[in-house]
Parts: sequence; structure tokens; C-alpha cells
Amino acid sequence: MASELEPEVQAIDRSLLECSAEEIAGKWLQATDLTREVYQHLAHYVPKIYCRGPNPLPQKEDMLAQHVLLGPMEWYLCGEDPAFGFPKLEQANKPSHLCGRVFKVGEPTYSCRDCAVDPTCVLCMECFLGSIHRDHRYRMTTSGGGGFCDCGDTEAWKEGPYCQKHELNTSEIEEEEDPLVHLSEDVIARTYNIFAIMFRYAVEILTWEKESELPADLEMVEKSDTYYCMLFNDEVHTYEQVIYTLQKAVNCTQKEAIGFATTVDRDGRRSVRYGDFQYCEQAKSVIVRNTSRQTKPLKVQVMHSSIVAHQNFGLKLLSWLGSIIGYSDGLRRILCQVGLQEGPDGENSSLVDRLMLSDSKLWKGARSVYHQLFMSSLLMDLKYKKLFAVRFAKNYERLQSDYVTDDHDREFSVADLSVQIFTVPSLARMLITEENLMSIIIRTFMDHLRHRDAHGRFQFERYTALQAFKFRRVQSLILDLKYVLISKPTEWSDELRQKFLEGFDAFLELLKCMQGMDPITRQVGQHIEMEPEWEAAFTLQMKLTHVISMMQDWCASDEKVLIEAYKKCLAVLMQCHGGYTDGEQPITLSICGHSVETIRYCVSQEKVSIHLPVSRLLAGLHVLLSKSEVAYKFPELLPLSELSPPMLIEHPLRCLVLCAQVHAGMWRRNGFSLVNQIYYYHNVKCRREMFDKDIVMLQTGVSMMDPNHFLMIMLSRFELYQIFSTPDYGKRFSSEITHKDVVQQNNTLIEEMLYLIIMLVGERFSPGVGQVNATDEIKREIIHQLSIKPMAHSELVKSLPEDENKETGMESVIEAVAHFKKPGLTGRGMYELKPECAKEFNLYFYHFSRAEQSKAEEAQRKMKRQNREDTALPPPVLPPFCPLFASLVNILQSDVMLCIMGTILQWAVEHNGYAWSESMLQRVLHLIGMALQEEKQHLENVTEEHVVTFTFTQKISKPGEAPKNSPSILAMLETLQNAPYLEVHKDMIRWILKTFNAVKKMRESSPTSPVTETEGTIMEESSRDKDKAERKRKAEIARLRREKIMAQMSEMQRHFIDENKELFQQTLELDASTSAVLDNSPVVSDMTLTALGPTQTQVPEQRQFVTCILCQEEQEVKVESRAMVLAAFVQRSTVLSKNRSKFIQDPEKYDPLFMHPDLSCGTHTSSCGHIMHAHCWQS
Repeated sequence: MASELEPEVQAIDRSLLECSAEEIAGKWLQATDLTREVYQHLAHYVPKIYCRGPNPLPQKEDMLAQHVLLGPMEWYLCGEDPAFGFPKLEQANKPSHLCGRVFKVGEPTYSCRDCAVDPTCVLCMECFLGSIHRDHRYRMTTSGGGGFCDCGDTEAWKEGPYCQKHELNTSEIEEEEDPLVHLSEDVIARTYNIFAIMFRYAVEILTWEKESELPADLEMVEKSDTYYCMLFNDEVHTYEQVIYTLQKAVNCTQKEAIGFATTVDRDGRRSVRYGDFQYCEQAKSVIVRNTSRQTKPLKVQVMHSSIVAHQNFGLKLLSWLGSIIGYSDGLRRILCQVGLQEGPDGENSSLVDRLMLSDSKLWKGARSVYHQLFMSSLLMDLKYKKLFAVRFAKNYERLQSDYVTDDHDREFSVADLSVQIFTVPSLARMLITEENLMSIIIRTFMDHLRHRDAHGRFQFERYTALQAFKFRRVQSLILDLKYVLISKPTEWSDELRQKFLEGFDAFLELLKCMQGMDPITRQVGQHIEMEPEWEAAFTLQMKLTHVISMMQDWCASDEKVLIEAYKKCLAVLMQCHGGYTDGEQPITLSICGHSVETIRYCVSQEKVSIHLPVSRLLAGLHVLLSKSEVAYKFPELLPLSELSPPMLIEHPLRCLVLCAQVHAGMWRRNGFSLVNQIYYYHNVKCRREMFDKDIVMLQTGVSMMDPNHFLMIMLSRFELYQIFSTPDYGKRFSSEITHKDVVQQNNTLIEEMLYLIIMLVGERFSPGVGQVNATDEIKREIIHQLSIKPMAHSELVKSLPEDENKETGMESVIEAVAHFKKPGLTGRGMYELKPECAKEFNLYFYHFSRAEQSKAEEAQRKMKRQNREDTALPPPVLPPFCPLFASLVNILQSDVMLCIMGTILQWAVEHNGYAWSESMLQRVLHLIGMALQEEKQHLENVTEEHVVTFTFTQKISKPGEAPKNSPSILAMLETLQNAPYLEVHKDMIRWILKTFNAVKKMRESSPTSPVTETEGTIMEESSRDKDKAERKRKAEIARLRREKIMAQMSEMQRHFIDENKELFQQTLELDASTSAVLDNSPVVSDMTLTALGPTQTQVPEQRQFVTCILCQEEQEVKVESRAMVLAAFVQRSTVLSKNRSKFIQDPEKYDPLFMHPDLSCGTHTSSCGHIMHAHCWQS
């Protein structure tokens, strides 16, 4: 077969080689209808050069194509020999100041962390080494292919936009100069003609969808019966499936099949069979049949060889256009004009539009070629870059829909060009104002997430594999929104304001669909059967985190925008929770003479959601009102009087109560999905727009309402209202309910609630909440991370939140708070906290996990012991609140707070009668310390006109009123100072008493002469002024001390006996004669044990508690309790057999319990020992 073809092929080659490019170009110059002439030439020669057999011969094809097809075009374009024409064009051209080098896959790229406007601005290696950025902080990455070098783009760099190579051109070049002035009119006309024809031909043939016939003006006179069976790439089938299918379909070796599969994966398509139509159709049917069992079949087409030939030349032509325009900016400008010129069909009829909109129908190789052409032409010409950006934005929705339904990776989609357009600040602003780009992106995103619940919220439950795949692709739209917002505007026009706020409205609609999504209800009784889908919602939250932060940054840069955004956000929140009562019945709470109306709501019984983005965005905007001082400049423009603080705090408070209850072990039966959600809620990736904003929202609420009302609502939500509102409830509670789980749960909830109050008062390091700046915030983060242990640079960076530019801000402040300890021969260099920063350590820092908190506490106490200091860890001195949040400190001196503190201290004083914990007491001591520090600062900063209204010291000195007559908080602290069971906290109590006396002294002295005195003399001076109240207080303390000592002795005796039961048992056995009689029954000793009869010995039963491994419920083993079982494996055993050769005839009827004396076989039962409820095991 091959030998017959050879002479014919050689003859064709000879006729082709005899063609003269100069003659053909001359003929075209004379032609009246150039398009027809060129098309006839292509129709005749392209099928003779390309696709002449089963295997492509690229080098030969390229050589002939250059000679016969591209040569004449070059001659025509130059009007002379291109070997002379192109160098002339190049010489006349003013070189571009843009580098524009397109990166290959794996090529190194460099981004300057100091000067790049955003992380997508990169340099190629050559430009980087010749730029000023090589001496800056830079980030080096490898390219995924498809991007290009931004050297010379002044919008991409804050300074140093040019390297040495491209800097030469900046003095001569003028931005607005038309590059066509360097070309003669003849060249312009000819270039325009040939580019228009060739670009149209390439687009037409690449987007051609018929498989057996060509466009009319390219059809051949005589058509051969030669076809290709063309296999296309997809991202669904694996290499193995494709190789196996090809071996069966085209009867090739495994090596050939691997070659085919590799080419298909790389180029997007490959012919796997060449021959007549029937021969190729047969292979197609086998491939389709073999690959359509589980998924959609592989895409296969039987294509006529002439169509494949023209498509191959079309790709060659696009590459050729890309190389030609490199000779002159004028040629590039002409190609851009041709590409963007509207066709006869109006909207979307330009060649560029046609290519973009056919993107998902093209194969991988064709996409790569035309994307590269766009990058070297449209994106390198500043005028046409804008026009292309407009076309891209107009078609955005359709391009993204095509991408979502397509299965190719993002880098092979035209949608990926968004990074080249949207990250240019001037283009992004233009597209927002002229094309309403923000709204388009957000609405396109929401159109693809149509799965909603009855309330219109996103629902990700029971996502099919297809929906999950689609969701992953839709996330790229969030990245586009991030690109648009990454550069903040410095100047606002009215149009930009209007369009940004329209986009903000759309964004609020998106957040509204997330507000309250994935609600959860506490599982009671049995463990949850199927873990709910939670990852999709958190993925969405993580992707949006930076976008939400950037939205706030945009709002912060303009006062009018901020005010409008705040109003809009508040309106949407009111829509979400206008009836925040959810039909719950109203109740009235009252403690210490204060009453508040709220609703009956239990987090442990109702639905609760961790997703509250609208509330959190409002919290962020509220802080910006304070930070930018808009709240004080234009109070009349803000709806602050319309705010309902109870409505604002309700949902964030529920979320924080949920976390507390999970920590208390109340949601154990909800499985790991909830544990994971709580983990991410606090995690460094999400916390900035989740946990942190919930704290801010509560701070906002407290600063606008009576702190007593807030605390009562908080007690109600934590389900602790009964304990603190009813006198002696704690005593009754601990005596009535012996179930230790409930006691433990309540203790943990009280600890968590106190921790939350500490956070609300102490977390004022966000600019806008406290009078601090951003560097103070990052310093504090670093101080607390290094308080746990010295850390390496990488470890420290991971623990700090990144902004949208992947920066943590660590480098700017690390020198101020830490020393760098260089590594030894092995190991890593470590940052160690400077000793003077230890005073800023806060044990209850809100970003500590439980484990980190205990490690930090241990490390700090150890350090204090080494320095011979007392081990108290007092609260640090805090910066003052901003005026908008200033009233927040009053929570510390509110009546309900004092009642909570007093109650817990009372429990600690009379520690036998109550269920309380040391952690609870430690938190109360911390709160008292915070209040004293606050009062001390108020007194130090007071001016003559002002009176200090913060009077915590006076309030804790007053004893309780009748009828309770409880001792004052101060009296109880003095009692606890000597309590032997509180050894760990003595230093802290001592510090509190010292500080109290210092503050009292400051109060007594006049405000004009503030007193600074040494701690040693404070105690002596305070003991001098004894008055009536003091004597009464001392008598009260003495009485309490006596009661406490008696109770203590009795407790110690009981505790000792419980601890040493075995010792007592032995004593009884040795000395039966002197032992006392217990429970009116004979003594339990070996001599006198009576099994039956009236004098039967009463042996105390050992109570046994076991935990079911399925529902995690603890239960006492009793006859009347629910049945507990063990899983067991019963098998035959011949361990003790005396006759191993015996065979059991009928095993079904054989009774293993009645054995033959030879013990031929027995039974062996084994169990893992894990205990379960019988009903749990059955279900």
C-alpha cells in the first residue's frame, strides 16, 4: 500500500515545490476579488499539504505550508521579499514598553511583595533580574502556563514598572501615539486585506461543525473517500479506560494506544484511524459502546480528511499571525481592528466574539493557540485591551455558563483571561461603571446555585456528583469578583458610587441566601445516622472571606458609600430576621431589680446556624463607622436610632452559645460534621469574617443597651438563668441531681459564658473598636503566639491571618516584639518573645484554642517562677475603647455582673455545698482584675471637669442587702485568700487586693495630684483606717472562716476515707474486734461473713458505670437498666481436644453444650470488650 502511494506523494510534492510565492502574491495584487482568489488557492493546496495519511508529518507539512501558503501572504503583505520587508518593518517600529512574554507551563515567575499591586502581577526571569525588585521581598512561583509578564505595565507596580531592557523605550514613547504612523498606506491596506481574509478563514474553519462537508467557497471539485476517526479529550475518562478502549476499537498495540492517549490529553484530539467512511465509523461505534457504560461516552467524530487539513492549517495560521504582529505594533493594531470589527450580523458577530463564544466547543490545542494570539495582540495594545475588556464583560455570563458545563480545566477556558483584564485597576473601574460588572459576576454566580430551601437559602444537602462538580467550577466566579475588588479606588465618581452600590445590593442578596443556611438541631437519644453535608457551605464561606473584607475596604474609602452600604446591610438584616422571634413566646427576665423582655429560645432544642454573613458584614461596617469617625460627623444620616440591639445580638449570641454547648459535650450525638464546623469557625482561615465579627456584633449590641439587660438575655441563651436568678438554686441543684454529666455541663457553660464576657470587654484591638491601629493588632497576635512557645518563621506565618494579597504584615512588626535566635548546627531559627512584652499577655486571648491556652498559661507561670516573681497572670492594661463602644465597660460594674461574680465567689467560699469549678473562679478573678485596671485607668486619665462614673471598687465593698445579707465581694476575696484548696489562685487574689487598695487610695486623693506609690506600703496604709463597717465586715469574715474550717475538716475526713477504701478494708480485717458496726449489719470480715439467713452480711455493691460506644451515653449497670451487650465471635475450638480426627456428621443438630468425653471439639467465644446498648446495636 505504502509503495503504491509514494510516487503519487512525490509527484504532489514536486508540484507544490514548483509553486512560486512571489508569483502567487503578484497575482493576488492584481486580483479584483482577493477573498475569492485566496480561498481558491487554499481550497486547492491545503488538502494536498495536510492530512495525507494515517500519521501526521509535522515538519514536512510546515515546510510545504510555509512555501505554498504562508509565503505568498508574506510577499503580499510586504510588497517585496519578506526577508527584506520584515526587518524594515521592525526597524521602523518603536518597540513596545510592555514585555508581554507568555509563560510556558513550569516556567518560573516572580512577584514583588513590596511593589506589586496584587499577587497576580508577575515578571519573567529576565525582566526580574534586570529590575529593582530583585533587592526587595519577592515571591517566586512556577507558572501554570497562559499568563504573561507584566513588565512595563505602570498599573501593575507601585514603583519600578520597567526593567533595564524595557526602560530604554520610555523616554521616546508617548502613550497616545498611533502605531500606524510608522507604516506606509500601501502596507496598511495590504495588511488589512490579508489579515481580514486569513483571520476570518481561521475562525470559520475552527468553529465549523459539519463533519463531511466544507464551507462552499472551500469545497473541492473532486472529493476522495478518505476520513479520520477523531478522538477528543475529556476530563472524565482515565488514561487506562482510553488505552483499553483504543486497543479494542482500532486493534493497535498497547504502546500505540498509550501514544494516542498521550497526544489526545496534550493536544485535545488525535486521529486514531484513517480510511474510508465505513472503516472509521466502525471504530467510532466500538469506542462509544465501550465508554458509555458508567459515564457519558468519549467524544468521537468521523471527519473528512479535507476538513481536518483545513483545521490544522487554521491553527498554523493563527500562530503565524501571532509571530507576524511581533514585527510591528502597527501590524498588531491592524489585527486588533480586524478581530473586533462588527460583522454583518450585528451583536457578537466580530471574529473575537465568535471565537470566545465557541470556546467550549473547541479542542484543547485550538483553545491554547487562539488564547495565545489574544494575549499577544489584544492584551498588548492598550487601546484595544479596553475594547476587548468590554466585549469580554458583555459576554461574561455566557462564557461562564459555557465553562461550568464544559469539563476542561480552567486554564484551557477563555474565562481564564479574566485575570488579565479584571486585575487592571483602570479596566476594572471602567467595567464596573460602564458594564455593571460587579452585579453581572454576582448574579451569574447565583444563577448557578439554584438549589434553595423554603426560606430561599442555599441548600447543599444531598448534592449529586454532578452538582458538586458544577459547584467547584462556579467558585472561579468568586475569584473574578476578588480580582475586580483587589485594587481599592482612591477617587470616587458618582457613577462609580452608584454602580458599586448596585453591586453591593447584589452581594447582599448572595449573603442573604447564606444567612442561616445549613441549620442544625441537637440530636437527643440516639446518634445521628448520616453525617450532613457541611463542606460546601464552608467552602463558599472561605472563598468569600477575602471578598467580604475587600467590600468593607471599598466602603471605608468613601464616606457616602459607607453610609449607604450600612443602611442597605441593616435593611437586609431586618428582612432576614425582621420577625427574629420565629414565633417564640415572649418572657420577662428579672434579676437584682432589673427586668427585660425577650423570647423563650433554647439553642439546645431549636434550629441554629453557624452561617450569619449579613450580621457579620453589618458588624464590620459598624466598626468602620467608628474608625472613619462617620458616626460622629454625620449621626443624622445614620439609622442608629432604628437599631434594635436585642435583634442584632440574637443570632451571633446563639452561634457562640452553640460553640459553648459543643465544648460542654451536649452535641456529641451530632457527630463529626458539627465538630468540624466549630473548628473552622475559629480557624485562622475563617475567623476574621466569622468568630471575630460575632464578638464585634455583641460588643455593638452591649454598647447600645443596658448591660444588665444584655447579661440577663445572655444567661437565658446559655440556659443558666435559673441558677443565677434563684437564691440557693446551686445548693439545691447539687444536692438533688447526682448525674455528674449535667453538673459538668452547667459548670462548662458558666465558664464559657464568663470567657465570653472577658472577650467582649477585653478584645478592643480592632481599629474602630479600640483606639489602636492595624500594627497593634498584628503585634498582639504575634505576642500571644510566641507566649505559647518560640516559633520558626513558617510556623508563625501559618498561625496569622492572610489578607487578599497573601500578606500577614508580620515582617513590619516582628522586630519590635521578638528576638530571632539563630539555628545551631541542626534545627531551625526561632523567634522568641522579648521579656518586656510579657506584660501584654492575656490568658483569655480570644484566638487561643483550649490546648494553646493551657500551654501558654503553663509557659508564662514557669517563666515567672524562674524570674522569682509571683505566678499571678493579671489582665494586661488595655487601650481605651473608641467613643462608639465606650459604654461597653459598664458591663463590669452592672448589678447583674456583680450578682454573677458574688454568686460564684459564694460557691467557692462555701465550697462543699455547691457544684463549682476552679476555672470558673479563675475567670471571675480575671474579670475583677479587668474592672480594677479599667477604674485605675479612668482615674489616671481623669480631667478636673469630669467625674469618674466607673465605681467598681465602691460596689464590691458593699455587703448584700437584707434579707440575704451576703458578704461583699471584697470580703469573700479576703476569705478565699487563705483557703488551702485554692493554692494556685492565691497570687492572683493577692494581686487583686493590692490593686484594689491602690485604686481606693487614688480615689481618696484629689484628682489634681495623682498618687503613685509602692505596693509594699499599700497594705499597711489600708489597715490604718478602721471604721464601723470594717469591723462588721471582719466579724462576718471570722464567722465564715470558722464555718469554712469546720466544713473543710469534715470534707477532708470524707475525702480521705473515699480515697483510701482499700486501706480501711485491710484495717477492718486485721482488727475485727475494735471495728465499728456499719449500717446496723455484721462487720465485713473473713471470720463472720454470712451468706444466707436473717444475719446475712450486707456487702456494699460496687457501682459500675459503662459507656455505650455507639451513642456515647454513660449508664449504670443495674438489673432494671436498659440491656447492655458485647459483640462476640463464636467459633469451633480444638485446643483441649483428645480426639482431633473425629468428624461431626450433622453439625446443624449437634448440641455444643453436651459434649462427648473425648472433647473432640468445643466452642470458643471472643469479644472486643466494647459495650453497647442492645437497642443501639440492633438499630
